[in-house]
Amino acid sequence: MSKTKTISARVEPELKRNAEAVLEKLGVNTTDAITMFLSQVVLRRGLPFDVRLPTAATRAAMTELDAGRGGKSSATTGAAFRSILGKRKSSAK
Repeated sequence: MSKTKTISARVEPELKRNAEAVLEKLGVNTTDAITMFLSQVVLRRGLPFDVRLPTAATRAAMTELDAGRGGKSSATTGAAFRSILGKRKSSAK
């Protein structure tokens, strides 16, 4: 099927640059990424990711980070994930 329709969207220039940099590393151009997104919308009959309002705890953490009071971790993603899982297992006992 030939591509004959155009989509035009206004986004912040920095968002566009950052997204294009990520897509380039993935070997995907913006048009293909939008096509993939729209294909997933059709297949899933909705957005292909969860869209939820943040909880009170999440809002508080976001406010803290925005104010520059958030802590930083030097842990790897895997170590942080294992730490979270460990806390959940011990609190479930």
